[in-house]
Amino acid sequence: MSQDGSTRPQLMARVALALALAGFGVWTLHRYLPALLWAAILAIAVWPLYRRAVGRWPPGRHNIVLPALFTLVLGLMFIVPLVVVGIQAGTEVRGIYETIDKARTDGIPPPDWLGHLPAGSRQATGWWNRNLATPDEAAALLKKARQSEFLANSGHLGAAIVHRAVLFGFTLLTLFFLFKDGDALTAQLQRASHRAFGPSGERVGRQVIASVHGTVDGLVLVGLAEGAILGIGYLLTGVPHPTLFGLLTAIAAMVPFGSAVAFGIAALILLMQGSVTGAIAIGVLGVVTTFIADHFVRPGLIGNATRLPFLWVLLGILGGVETWGLLGLFLGPAIMAALTMLWREWAGNAPDRPAG
Repeated sequence: MSQDGSTRPQLMARVALALALAGFGVWTLHRYLPALLWAAILAIAVWPLYRRAVGRWPPGRHNIVLPALFTLVLGLMFIVPLVVVGIQAGTEVRGIYETIDKARTDGIPPPDWLGHLPAGSRQATGWWNRNLATPDEAAALLKKARQSEFLANSGHLGAAIVHRAVLFGFTLLTLFFLFKDGDALTAQLQRASHRAFGPSGERVGRQVIASVHGTVDGLVLVGLAEGAILGIGYLLTGVPHPTLFGLLTAIAAMVPFGSAVAFGIAALILLMQGSVTGAIAIGVLGVVTTFIADHFVRPGLIGNATRLPFLWVLLGILGGVETWGLLGLFLGPAIMAALTMLWREWAGNAPDRPAG
Protein backbone atom coordinates (compact mmCIF):
# COMPACT_ATOMS: atom_id res chain seq x y z
CA MET A 1 0.00 0.00 0.00
CA SER A 2 1.33 3.46 -0.94
CA GLN A 3 1.58 6.49 1.34
CA ASP A 4 -1.81 7.85 0.21
CA GLY A 5 -3.58 4.55 0.99
CA SER A 6 -3.73 3.25 -2.60
CA THR A 7 -3.15 -0.41 -3.24
CA ARG A 8 -0.59 -1.58 -5.79
CA PRO A 9 -3.22 -2.37 -8.48
CA GLN A 10 -4.76 1.07 -7.96
CA LEU A 11 -1.36 2.71 -8.25
CA MET A 12 -0.62 0.83 -11.47
CA ALA A 13 -4.04 1.80 -12.83
CA ARG A 14 -3.39 5.46 -12.03
CA VAL A 15 -0.02 5.34 -13.79
CA ALA A 16 -1.58 3.65 -16.84
CA LEU A 17 -4.38 6.22 -16.91
CA ALA A 18 -1.91 9.10 -16.62
CA LEU A 19 0.24 7.70 -19.46
CA ALA A 20 -2.81 7.15 -21.65
CA LEU A 21 -4.10 10.68 -21.04
CA ALA A 22 -0.63 12.12 -21.69
CA GLY A 23 -0.44 10.19 -24.95
CA PHE A 24 -3.86 11.42 -26.05
CA GLY A 25 -2.91 14.96 -25.07
CA VAL A 26 0.28 14.85 -27.12
CA TRP A 27 -1.59 13.38 -30.07
CA THR A 28 -4.26 16.09 -29.82
CA LEU A 29 -1.67 18.89 -29.75
CA HIS A 30 0.99 17.33 -32.00
CA ARG A 31 0.48 19.90 -34.79
CA TYR A 32 0.98 22.70 -32.25
CA LEU A 33 3.90 21.21 -30.36
CA PRO A 34 6.46 23.22 -32.43
CA ALA A 35 4.69 26.43 -31.40
CA LEU A 36 4.76 25.38 -27.73
CA LEU A 37 8.44 24.49 -27.94
CA TRP A 38 9.33 27.76 -29.69
CA ALA A 39 7.45 29.71 -27.02
CA ALA A 40 9.30 27.82 -24.27
CA ILE A 41 12.68 28.44 -25.92
CA LEU A 42 11.99 32.16 -26.37
CA ALA A 43 10.74 32.48 -22.80
CA ILE A 44 13.84 30.74 -21.41
CA ALA A 45 16.13 32.86 -23.58
CA VAL A 46 14.81 36.23 -22.38
CA TRP A 47 13.66 35.21 -18.89
CA PRO A 48 16.62 36.85 -17.05
CA LEU A 49 15.91 40.13 -18.85
CA TYR A 50 12.21 39.80 -18.06
CA ARG A 51 12.93 39.19 -14.36
CA ARG A 52 15.11 42.31 -14.23
CA ALA A 53 12.26 44.31 -15.79
CA VAL A 54 9.81 42.88 -13.24
CA GLY A 55 12.19 43.81 -10.42
CA ARG A 56 12.40 47.38 -11.67
CA TRP A 57 8.71 47.79 -12.51
CA PRO A 58 6.77 45.42 -10.23
CA PRO A 59 3.65 44.10 -11.95
CA GLY A 60 0.29 45.39 -10.92
CA ARG A 61 -2.70 43.43 -9.91
CA HIS A 62 -3.36 41.88 -13.30
CA ASN A 63 0.26 41.46 -14.51
CA ILE A 64 -0.47 42.14 -18.19
CA VAL A 65 1.61 45.11 -19.34
CA LEU A 66 5.13 43.61 -19.12
CA PRO A 67 4.17 40.19 -20.58
CA ALA A 68 2.37 41.93 -23.44
CA LEU A 69 5.30 44.30 -24.04
CA PHE A 70 7.91 41.53 -24.11
CA THR A 71 5.71 39.40 -26.36
CA LEU A 72 5.18 42.34 -28.74
CA VAL A 73 8.91 43.10 -28.95
CA LEU A 74 9.82 39.48 -29.63
CA GLY A 75 7.08 39.24 -32.24
CA LEU A 76 8.34 42.35 -34.02
CA MET A 77 11.86 40.90 -34.05
CA PHE A 78 10.49 38.20 -36.36
CA ILE A 79 7.84 40.18 -38.22
CA VAL A 80 9.99 43.17 -39.27
CA PRO A 81 12.66 41.09 -41.11
CA LEU A 82 9.90 39.11 -42.82
CA VAL A 83 8.26 42.34 -43.98
CA VAL A 84 11.60 43.59 -45.32
CA VAL A 85 12.13 40.31 -47.19
CA GLY A 86 8.54 40.42 -48.47
CA ILE A 87 8.93 43.96 -49.81
CA GLN A 88 12.20 43.05 -51.48
CA ALA A 89 10.65 39.87 -52.90
CA GLY A 90 7.74 41.91 -54.27
CA THR A 91 10.18 44.21 -56.04
CA GLU A 92 12.01 41.23 -57.48
CA VAL A 93 8.75 39.61 -58.63
CA ARG A 94 7.81 42.81 -60.47
CA GLY A 95 11.17 42.71 -62.21
CA ILE A 96 10.64 39.05 -63.09
CA TYR A 97 7.27 39.81 -64.70
CA GLU A 98 8.83 42.63 -66.71
CA THR A 99 11.56 40.25 -67.85
CA ILE A 100 8.92 37.65 -68.83
CA ASP A 101 6.99 40.20 -70.89
CA LYS A 102 10.18 41.28 -72.62
CA ALA A 103 11.10 37.67 -73.33
CA ARG A 104 7.73 37.01 -74.96
CA THR A 105 8.04 39.97 -77.34
CA ASP A 106 11.77 40.45 -77.98
CA GLY A 107 13.65 37.55 -76.40
CA ILE A 108 16.50 38.08 -73.96
CA PRO A 109 20.06 38.36 -75.31
CA PRO A 110 22.78 36.65 -73.21
CA PRO A 111 24.22 38.99 -70.54
CA ASP A 112 27.84 40.12 -70.79
CA TRP A 113 28.95 38.30 -67.64
CA LEU A 114 27.93 34.96 -69.14
CA GLY A 115 30.88 35.16 -71.53
CA HIS A 116 33.32 35.81 -68.67
CA LEU A 117 32.58 32.74 -66.58
CA PRO A 118 35.76 30.94 -65.51
CA ALA A 119 34.35 27.62 -66.74
CA GLY A 120 31.45 26.54 -68.96
CA SER A 121 31.08 29.93 -70.64
CA ARG A 122 30.58 28.54 -74.15
CA GLN A 123 28.02 25.92 -73.01
CA ALA A 124 26.06 28.44 -70.91
CA THR A 125 25.98 30.97 -73.76
CA GLY A 126 24.84 28.28 -76.21
CA TRP A 127 22.01 27.19 -73.89
CA TRP A 128 20.90 30.81 -73.47
CA ASN A 129 20.86 31.41 -77.22
CA ARG A 130 18.85 28.22 -77.81
CA ASN A 131 16.25 28.90 -75.09
CA LEU A 132 15.97 32.63 -74.39
CA ALA A 133 17.54 34.70 -77.16
CA THR A 134 14.53 34.68 -79.53
CA PRO A 135 10.82 35.23 -78.67
CA ASP A 136 9.67 31.79 -79.91
CA GLU A 137 12.19 29.82 -77.84
CA ALA A 138 11.65 32.01 -74.78
CA ALA A 139 7.86 31.56 -75.03
CA ALA A 140 8.28 27.78 -75.28
CA LEU A 141 10.50 27.73 -72.16
CA LEU A 142 8.06 29.92 -70.23
CA LYS A 143 5.20 27.62 -71.21
CA LYS A 144 7.07 24.70 -69.69
CA ALA A 145 7.68 26.77 -66.56
CA ARG A 146 3.96 27.49 -66.18
CA GLN A 147 3.29 23.77 -66.34
CA SER A 148 6.00 22.93 -63.81
CA GLU A 149 5.26 21.18 -60.56
CA PHE A 150 6.32 24.24 -58.57
CA LEU A 151 3.62 26.43 -60.08
CA ALA A 152 1.09 23.60 -59.94
CA ASN A 153 1.68 23.35 -56.19
CA SER A 154 1.37 27.09 -55.52
CA GLY A 155 -1.93 26.46 -53.72
CA HIS A 156 -0.20 24.09 -51.29
CA LEU A 157 2.46 26.74 -50.73
CA GLY A 158 -0.18 29.31 -49.82
CA ALA A 159 -1.85 26.87 -47.39
CA ALA A 160 1.53 26.17 -45.78
CA ILE A 161 2.15 29.90 -45.32
CA VAL A 162 -1.25 30.32 -43.65
CA HIS A 163 -0.54 27.38 -41.35
CA ARG A 164 2.84 28.85 -40.39
CA ALA A 165 1.19 32.18 -39.64
CA VAL A 166 -1.34 30.47 -37.37
CA LEU A 167 1.46 28.63 -35.55
CA PHE A 168 3.36 31.90 -35.14
CA GLY A 169 0.29 33.55 -33.64
CA PHE A 170 -0.18 30.61 -31.28
CA THR A 171 3.51 30.85 -30.32
CA LEU A 172 3.09 34.50 -29.35
CA LEU A 173 -0.09 33.73 -27.38
CA THR A 174 1.69 30.93 -25.49
CA LEU A 175 4.68 33.19 -24.91
CA PHE A 176 2.45 35.83 -23.32
CA PHE A 177 1.04 33.33 -20.81
CA LEU A 178 4.51 31.92 -20.09
CA PHE A 179 5.65 35.43 -19.12
CA LYS A 180 2.47 36.08 -17.16
CA ASP A 181 2.45 32.80 -15.20
CA GLY A 182 6.11 31.86 -15.47
CA ASP A 183 6.90 31.95 -11.76
CA ALA A 184 3.99 29.68 -10.83
CA LEU A 185 4.78 27.29 -13.69
CA THR A 186 8.45 27.13 -12.69
CA ALA A 187 7.53 26.25 -9.10
CA GLN A 188 5.16 23.53 -10.32
CA LEU A 189 7.80 22.04 -12.61
CA GLN A 190 10.37 22.01 -9.81
CA ARG A 191 8.00 20.19 -7.45
CA ALA A 192 6.93 17.73 -10.15
CA SER A 193 10.50 16.94 -11.26
CA HIS A 194 11.66 16.48 -7.65
CA ARG A 195 8.72 14.18 -6.93
CA ALA A 196 9.30 12.12 -10.08
CA PHE A 197 13.09 12.04 -10.36
CA GLY A 198 14.49 13.36 -7.09
CA PRO A 199 17.37 15.86 -7.05
CA SER A 200 18.48 14.75 -10.53
CA GLY A 201 15.29 16.13 -12.06
CA GLU A 202 16.02 19.70 -11.02
CA ARG A 203 19.66 19.40 -12.11
CA VAL A 204 18.61 18.20 -15.54
CA GLY A 205 16.16 21.09 -15.83
CA ARG A 206 18.81 23.62 -14.88
CA GLN A 207 21.21 22.07 -17.37
CA VAL A 208 18.64 22.29 -20.17
CA ILE A 209 17.96 25.97 -19.33
CA ALA A 210 21.69 26.76 -19.26
CA SER A 211 22.07 24.96 -22.60
CA VAL A 212 19.32 27.07 -24.19
CA HIS A 213 20.97 30.27 -22.92
CA GLY A 214 24.37 29.19 -24.24
CA THR A 215 22.91 28.12 -27.58
CA VAL A 216 21.07 31.42 -28.02
CA ASP A 217 24.26 33.34 -27.28
CA GLY A 218 26.45 31.07 -29.39
CA LEU A 219 24.15 30.66 -32.39
CA VAL A 220 21.69 33.55 -32.59
CA LEU A 221 23.82 36.41 -31.32
CA VAL A 222 26.98 35.24 -33.08
CA GLY A 223 24.97 34.66 -36.28
CA LEU A 224 23.58 38.20 -36.12
CA ALA A 225 27.08 39.56 -35.59
CA GLU A 226 28.36 37.62 -38.62
CA GLY A 227 25.46 38.94 -40.71
CA ALA A 228 26.19 42.53 -39.63
CA ILE A 229 29.92 42.27 -40.41
CA LEU A 230 29.40 40.63 -43.79
CA GLY A 231 26.47 43.00 -44.54
CA ILE A 232 28.89 45.92 -44.26
CA GLY A 233 31.23 44.05 -46.59
CA TYR A 234 28.40 43.52 -49.08
CA LEU A 235 27.59 47.23 -48.99
CA LEU A 236 31.20 48.30 -49.57
CA THR A 237 31.86 45.82 -52.39
CA GLY A 238 28.64 46.50 -54.30
CA VAL A 239 26.70 43.26 -53.73
CA PRO A 240 23.08 43.75 -54.92
CA HIS A 241 20.59 44.22 -52.07
CA PRO A 242 23.21 44.20 -49.29
CA THR A 243 20.63 44.50 -46.50
CA LEU A 244 18.71 41.46 -47.70
CA PHE A 245 21.92 39.50 -48.23
CA GLY A 246 23.12 40.48 -44.75
CA LEU A 247 19.85 39.26 -43.23
CA LEU A 248 20.05 35.95 -45.11
CA THR A 249 23.69 35.59 -44.04
CA ALA A 250 22.72 36.15 -40.37
CA ILE A 251 20.05 33.44 -40.61
CA ALA A 252 22.41 31.01 -42.34
CA ALA A 253 25.20 31.80 -39.86
CA MET A 254 23.08 30.51 -36.98
CA VAL A 255 24.12 27.06 -38.18
CA PRO A 256 27.89 26.54 -37.80
CA PHE A 257 29.64 27.09 -41.14
CA GLY A 258 26.26 27.99 -42.71
CA SER A 259 27.34 31.52 -43.57
CA ALA A 260 29.77 30.09 -46.14
CA VAL A 261 26.81 29.39 -48.45
CA ALA A 262 25.59 33.00 -48.23
CA PHE A 263 28.89 34.81 -48.70
CA GLY A 264 29.89 32.26 -51.36
CA ILE A 265 26.80 33.21 -53.40
CA ALA A 266 27.57 36.91 -52.87
CA ALA A 267 31.15 36.42 -54.05
CA LEU A 268 29.91 34.50 -57.09
CA ILE A 269 27.52 37.33 -57.99
CA LEU A 270 30.35 39.85 -57.78
CA LEU A 271 32.52 37.59 -59.91
CA MET A 272 29.82 37.32 -62.58
CA GLN A 273 29.52 41.12 -62.55
CA GLY A 274 33.24 41.34 -63.29
CA SER A 275 34.29 42.56 -59.81
CA VAL A 276 37.11 40.11 -59.11
CA THR A 277 38.56 42.28 -56.34
CA GLY A 278 35.20 42.54 -54.59
CA ALA A 279 34.64 38.79 -54.85
CA ILE A 280 38.06 38.09 -53.32
CA ALA A 281 37.41 40.63 -50.54
CA ILE A 282 34.05 39.05 -49.64
CA GLY A 283 35.58 35.58 -49.74
CA VAL A 284 38.45 36.55 -47.44
CA LEU A 285 36.19 38.49 -45.06
CA GLY A 286 33.73 35.60 -44.92
CA VAL A 287 36.38 32.96 -44.28
CA VAL A 288 38.05 35.00 -41.53
CA THR A 289 34.74 35.88 -39.84
CA THR A 290 33.45 32.31 -40.00
CA PHE A 291 36.77 30.87 -38.77
CA ILE A 292 36.88 33.16 -35.72
CA ALA A 293 33.19 32.68 -34.90
CA ASP A 294 33.08 28.90 -35.30
CA HIS A 295 36.49 28.03 -33.83
CA PHE A 296 36.82 30.49 -30.95
CA VAL A 297 33.64 32.37 -30.05
CA ARG A 298 30.98 29.65 -30.36
CA PRO A 299 32.91 26.86 -28.62
CA GLY A 300 33.46 29.14 -25.63
CA LEU A 301 29.87 30.39 -25.38
CA ILE A 302 28.09 27.08 -25.97
CA GLY A 303 30.66 24.74 -24.45
CA ASN A 304 30.89 26.64 -21.18
CA ALA A 305 27.10 26.70 -20.78
CA THR A 306 26.46 23.09 -21.78
CA ARG A 307 29.71 21.66 -20.37
CA LEU A 308 30.13 19.78 -23.62
CA PRO A 309 33.12 19.50 -25.96
CA PHE A 310 32.40 21.45 -29.11
CA LEU A 311 32.32 18.24 -31.16
CA TRP A 312 29.27 17.07 -29.21
CA VAL A 313 27.75 20.56 -29.48
CA LEU A 314 28.21 20.45 -33.26
CA LEU A 315 26.75 16.94 -33.50
CA GLY A 316 23.81 18.01 -31.35
CA ILE A 317 23.16 21.04 -33.59
CA LEU A 318 23.47 19.19 -36.90
CA GLY A 319 21.56 16.11 -35.70
CA GLY A 320 18.93 18.31 -34.09
CA VAL A 321 18.40 20.35 -37.27
CA GLU A 322 18.10 17.17 -39.34
CA THR A 323 15.57 15.67 -36.92
CA TRP A 324 13.63 18.67 -35.61
CA GLY A 325 14.24 21.40 -38.20
CA LEU A 326 15.10 24.85 -36.84
CA LEU A 327 13.96 23.76 -33.39
CA GLY A 328 16.88 21.35 -33.40
CA LEU A 329 19.30 24.29 -33.15
CA PHE A 330 18.24 24.51 -29.50
CA LEU A 331 16.82 21.08 -28.73
CA GLY A 332 19.86 19.18 -30.02
CA PRO A 333 22.47 20.74 -27.69
CA ALA A 334 20.00 20.73 -24.76
CA ILE A 335 19.30 17.00 -25.17
CA MET A 336 23.00 16.18 -25.54
CA ALA A 337 23.86 18.27 -22.46
CA ALA A 338 21.18 16.55 -20.34
CA LEU A 339 22.26 13.08 -21.48
CA THR A 340 25.92 13.88 -20.83
CA MET A 341 25.13 15.17 -17.33
CA LEU A 342 23.13 12.03 -16.49
CA TRP A 343 25.93 9.85 -17.85
CA ARG A 344 28.57 11.64 -15.78
CA GLU A 345 26.48 11.35 -12.63
CA TRP A 346 25.72 7.67 -13.19
CA ALA A 347 29.25 6.72 -14.22
CA GLY A 348 30.84 8.81 -11.48
CA ASN A 349 28.65 7.45 -8.70
CA ALA A 350 28.59 3.84 -9.84
CA PRO A 351 30.72 1.53 -7.68
CA ASP A 352 33.78 0.13 -9.37
CA ARG A 353 33.59 -3.57 -10.16
CA PRO A 354 36.32 -5.73 -8.74
CA ALA A 355 38.87 -6.91 -11.24
CA GLY A 356 38.83 -10.53 -12.32
